[in-house]
Amino acid sequence: MISFRKLTLLSLSVAACVVVSGCSTVSRLNPFNRDDDDEKAIASQGERIPVIALDQSLQPADALKGVDYYLPPPVVMESWPLPGGNLEQAVGHVEAAPNLQVAWRKSFGEGSKRGYQVTAPPVAAEGRVYVMDGAARVSAFDARSGHEIWSARTRPDVKRDKEAYGGGLAFAGGKLYVSSGYRFVAQLDAATGALDWRTTTEQPLRGAPTVANGRVFAITNDNVLLTFDTATGAAGWSYQALSEPARILAASSPAISGDTVVAAFGSGELVALRAANGNDLWSEALSRASRTNALSEIRDIPGRPAIYQGDVYAVSHSGVFAATDLRTGSQKWTLPVSGITTPWPAGDVVFVVSKAGEVMSVSRESGQVYWVRDLSVGREKKTGQFFGLFGRKFSSKPIWSSPLLASNRLILGGQTGEIVSLNAKTGEVERTIKVGGPVIIGPIAMGDTIYVVTDEAQLIALR
Repeated sequence: MISFRKLTLLSLSVAACVVVSGCSTVSRLNPFNRDDDDEKAIASQGERIPVIALDQSLQPADALKGVDYYLPPPVVMESWPLPGGNLEQAVGHVEAAPNLQVAWRKSFGEGSKRGYQVTAPPVAAEGRVYVMDGAARVSAFDARSGHEIWSARTRPDVKRDKEAYGGGLAFAGGKLYVSSGYRFVAQLDAATGALDWRTTTEQPLRGAPTVANGRVFAITNDNVLLTFDTATGAAGWSYQALSEPARILAASSPAISGDTVVAAFGSGELVALRAANGNDLWSEALSRASRTNALSEIRDIPGRPAIYQGDVYAVSHSGVFAATDLRTGSQKWTLPVSGITTPWPAGDVVFVVSKAGEVMSVSRESGQVYWVRDLSVGREKKTGQFFGLFGRKFSSKPIWSSPLLASNRLILGGQTGEIVSLNAKTGEVERTIKVGGPVIIGPIAMGDTIYVVTDEAQLIALR
């Protein structure tokens, strides 16, 4: 990705390993901000392109060919209060949008362009859908009609951060919690958008918050897990992971099961802590021992860890997809998958989307692959080679969102402006619809509706 939009889900550290950690503004994060007119033309195009090496190709296991597997029956979601649907960031199988047709679409502010990035997953509760645009403006829409209920500017008026990226939303107890790259955590009244409190942080907050048991959990740009009191915004305990200069411009949200919080960091660390006090329980590094180029050195885990039936599933940019025992931290299996999305466990399997655009169904027990569907076939695009010589062309593969298992289909969006529906048992493409803008934030569901957010700051309802 060459422009600011192109950099949203890709690393700013290319072969030269540009240091980006700790930068608070988009202008400081962009190593390609030059005065040259040609470079400006490239930066203004606003398309994401992959710049990393493709994954090691995985094939279905011979022993699983033609073998069926169990998926739990679909359940209607009454709310989607967190980016992953619930505290464990794993909701199983939802029932929604059987016809997968656009019901309505609404714009909600600044889209991804020079100076702005739409990175926050939507959340939904009590008949409303909440979104945040690239300038940290939060809006609430009626879930049925798409009517805007309120809109609130949350960005503080400070000179330090004129432009920033990252952050997200969470709903709990009638309140909406906001984290932001503009260095703050805030609580809003979910019905009116009125500000209850706002706490300034030293570092930008990259990912959406998680709220549980009176605490807000959020991860900073410098790999620190912070906690805040939901009633007052007062800071609580914190946990510092290893510092890592090379990052992906996307970030994870912690998952919580009981008194255990699992957080993923830009260092490639997957860490389990006591939610009450931050005491560490275990940690592991999701990084490959042998990497072939500088870009594969980026160890970030941009997707959320998902906790399902006592196991944690997470995938790293550096090429490790792992199933880990929540209680002991021991790995059950690993696969060589490079990814920037959130795995989706359900029933006997876990679905994952690789950086190369391959959607896979994997046995939760053994790690063997049931099927692989490459969504990038036929969707490659010839693009000017910014990092090469003489403007040579190369084929870039589109970025795809995290999947949603809904009514026996996998639903995911693409940089191509498509929503794709796959048969959850076979991986066959059942339907593709155009939505008019890139969709790289995973879809959510509430009631009979699926909601997606585009790069252009449009909220789209599918039924």
